[in-house]
Amino acid sequence: MYLKRFEDAKPYEAPNHFGVVGLRLQGFEEDGPKNQWVGLSQFLPGGGAGPDSSPFEKVYVVLDGEMTVIVDGKEAVLGKFDSCTIPPGEVRKIENRRNEVCTMLVVIPYPPAP
Repeated sequence: MYLKRFEDAKPYEAPNHFGVVGLRLQGFEEDGPKNQWVGLSQFLPGGGAGPDSSPFEKVYVVLDGEMTVIVDGKEAVLGKFDSCTIPPGEVRKIENRRNEVCTMLVVIPYPPAP
């Protein structure tokens, strides 16, 4: 078992994100997970990301607050414990349109080894 305490989570900068603090909960440690990493993103009111895409599938799980996810001009609002999968290459934008912080769990696979 690899145990990592919340107090030991390190912040990370996510490209094309704004108004957010990301903490890496698991991933990129020698004894940590081998297939994916897990982040905790805390989006301030007005914070978000995109529009952009990545070559990797993403899973978003809202733990508190609300997040609006926009794909191909269609919007979906994720509330507490709602989740979605963003396929590889899909262009998405996310926006916290509420006046409360949105806390979201993010799971992304590692890039394939060369």
